[in-house]
Amino acid sequence: MMSKTGAIALLVLLPVALGTTGCGGGGSGGGSEPPPTPTNAKPAVQAIADQALTIGDVVTLTISVNDADASDTHTLSATVSNEAAVTVALDGMELTVTGNDSGVATVTVTATDSSGSGNAASDPATFDVTVASESGWIRSQFEEASVFQHACAVPRTGIDPDSGFAYTDRQGTTRDENNWLRSWSDHSYLWYDEIVDTDPDCCDTPTYFELMKTTETTPSGAEKDRFHFSMDTEEWNALAQSGVSAGYGARFVVLAPRPPRDIRVAYTQPNSPATHPDVAFMRGTKILEIDGVDAINGPSRAEVNVLNAGLFPSELGEDHEFTVQDPGSSVPRTVTLRSASITSDPVQHVRVIDTDAGPVGYLLFLDHIATAEKRLVDSIAELADAEIEDLVLDIRYNGGGYTIIANQVAYMIAGASAAQGHVFSELRFNDKHTTFNPVTGEVLRPSLFRTTGVGLSVAQGEPLPTLGLDRVFVLTGPGTCSASEAIINGLRGIDVEVILIGETTCGKPHGFYPEDNCGTTYFTVQFEIVNGTGFGDYAGGFTPDNAPSPDGVPVPGCVVGDDFDHAFGDPREARVNAALGYRSHTTCPEPPTTTGNNILATVDSLEGGLLRSKMHGLTIPQDVVAPSG
Repeated sequence: MMSKTGAIALLVLLPVALGTTGCGGGGSGGGSEPPPTPTNAKPAVQAIADQALTIGDVVTLTISVNDADASDTHTLSATVSNEAAVTVALDGMELTVTGNDSGVATVTVTATDSSGSGNAASDPATFDVTVASESGWIRSQFEEASVFQHACAVPRTGIDPDSGFAYTDRQGTTRDENNWLRSWSDHSYLWYDEIVDTDPDCCDTPTYFELMKTTETTPSGAEKDRFHFSMDTEEWNALAQSGVSAGYGARFVVLAPRPPRDIRVAYTQPNSPATHPDVAFMRGTKILEIDGVDAINGPSRAEVNVLNAGLFPSELGEDHEFTVQDPGSSVPRTVTLRSASITSDPVQHVRVIDTDAGPVGYLLFLDHIATAEKRLVDSIAELADAEIEDLVLDIRYNGGGYTIIANQVAYMIAGASAAQGHVFSELRFNDKHTTFNPVTGEVLRPSLFRTTGVGLSVAQGEPLPTLGLDRVFVLTGPGTCSASEAIINGLRGIDVEVILIGETTCGKPHGFYPEDNCGTTYFTVQFEIVNGTGFGDYAGGFTPDNAPSPDGVPVPGCVVGDDFDHAFGDPREARVNAALGYRSHTTCPEPPTTTGNNILATVDSLEGGLLRSKMHGLTIPQDVVAPSG
């Protein structure tokens, strides 16, 4: 470590002469009065320059004191505001300052003179000490994120297909990318003051991003931020705009993650490998083996890795062998699946269910992606033409996405008389941004219910069809998250009755703006969402109110387990059946003894076999399958 020694010259002012003035003449017995007792002069510590150190550096300063009483000697005292960063030691008039850790500290020095009972102390003299790491990091000191943005360890070249312009990347370092994450997070992260500030030189960028979130937990002990993730920018653009991703076109759910496991197919995408006649996965198809590994009882980590690799292929064109068992069959079968680019159909199984009390509409809504706008408009128009009297909106597997689509869905359900001109939601950012949106720069104001298309896949300004319903049955589960929960909360904000059938939702009253830097798109929680009444406190999710011990905000409805033995929209399917029963009799089936056991295999990272739809807001902080023990 380098030792720096600086000196400040000692300056002593000459004392001011004190004297008396004699009086002329004398009276009888007269004489001059005794001189007054001199006043003890107050010392003054000469200004001390601010210091800049690197961790481990030591600097010794000679302190100068001015005093009108030339004979006075002085004793120094010194305190420091941040002893984790800086410590000080005194030896007579010398002050030794040591930089221990990154940060800024204020040192206060006071001099007291030696004038006996008349000791006088100086006014405090202060100076700042800034301690940086070898990389230049100073704890709690932040530069603008723009200083580091697009400075990349591996810059992209050529034309950005998303913008049509050349990439703005320039040559930089991993430290630059981490510094950008650090400053961007401090600026926009909802809980920025709960991030443990860390040296950007510590680690690679994916690891550093995982550090840029709160370490706090909820009262139940869960992570406060379960929704922090990143993904490749090209992959994100393809998925967000058109619903294209790599896979088989099958959504898996893990009902039991540890042996004996229970892994099922929740749904499939049309025209995908999962629906090819040689494969023909069905809702409820059970996974028995993958690439020769027992999916039910395989106990080791190595076997788990094989299972995860097969469930969630990382590349196009991967071949994996599955042994499965279909619902209603006792005979296993073996098929080979090849991963491909999958295009999501976000709205499926739209139908009208005829009942004695009038027609009921049903639709399965899976993703708040751009193509959903048109699919929803067409589906709602179809149900409006059928003059349905109630709607069953199935969002049990919908992890969220564009909140503007949630806004449109809520408007199309409620109709103009209930929703037009009213507030659907309001975004609230951290306490640095109470007037302007820190991402768009726009003045913060509530979002009214959207009555027209926004241009994602429906012409901007095109009027939306409406159902004009004063209640809606919503099928939910732990995969109901983010924008899907915003539909529930937004409708409750205008007194549309929401009846929940299923399980507690995931609890994400938060959102983010995707932000690209150097080819990775980052999603950090930036705002909370409240409805027209200002309510947004549903971090524990929404829970049907007949639950024995509600986990979240109680909402009228019924706890009903997921049913993999019937098709979506089938009146016999457990949740649809419960919605129809509640509609007729306002009663619920007997709730299951346990709920919330479905661990949805829809998280982001392919490492460890976790699927990549966390962009919609759903995260599960563990592997979807796990070894025994």
